[in-house]
Amino acid sequence: MEDYCFYKNFKIHYTVKGQGNTVVLLHGFTESLNIWDDFSERLSISNKIVCIDLPGHGKSECIAPVHTMELMADCVKKVLDTLQVNKCFMIGHSMGGYVSLAYAGSWGHMLKGLGLFHSHAFADSPETIKNRMRTNNYIKSNHFNFLCEFISSLVAPENQKKYSEEIKKLIETSKQMSAEAVIAANSGMAERNDCTHILKGAAFPVLFIAGKKDTRVPFEKVLEQIAMPENCTALLLGGVAHMGYFEAKEETFDAIKTFVERSI
Repeated sequence: MEDYCFYKNFKIHYTVKGQGNTVVLLHGFTESLNIWDDFSERLSISNKIVCIDLPGHGKSECIAPVHTMELMADCVKKVLDTLQVNKCFMIGHSMGGYVSLAYAGSWGHMLKGLGLFHSHAFADSPETIKNRMRTNNYIKSNHFNFLCEFISSLVAPENQKKYSEEIKKLIETSKQMSAEAVIAANSGMAERNDCTHILKGAAFPVLFIAGKKDTRVPFEKVLEQIAMPENCTALLLGGVAHMGYFEAKEETFDAIKTFVERSI
């Protein structure tokens, strides 16, 4: 099922497949819910899978000049309220992980489990924030060039030829975003808070999926956080950068499936 709900008169697009325990899958920066097509199809055999286009991405409308992680988490909550979901697992890729942590900060009691898929709980460093602001200026004048360069950089160099079709598809999807929407999400990530306290106090199990060649989420950051939750599972992938959902599709799918089954 494909549908929309409204957050303050703005459309938020989502899909629902299957029945059972609810698993919410959130995409990353410049992506869309379509990245989960294969995962959602297979997971929906025994679960209810909810995929959401975050504001300004996919078929969801841009809401504000800055899409904070809290604003995006509010949109996720709106979708789940519309579907009358009281408890769920939430798996977020990259920026989707930041949104998941923001959701956990307000509605952690509604989570059965949290997955950080090439993501982490630290705030941006001052230098990273400066780089994001410089990137915003570049996006204003070189929107499509930025998207091509950025998405290609998310895949390990030795994997780029092998996954050229996947990279091309992501770039084409991202080009449907306006420059304003890209900047809104990038600015929101710059403003996000440190969420390590959420991991340390988590009453729910946490899954980490990390790539050893990830330049966006350095492996050391993930290793530092694995010890924080009381109940933690980690999949550490060699030869993989930031896009494990196709760089290591079967391993990452199995990790999510097993995480949900063991946490029920």
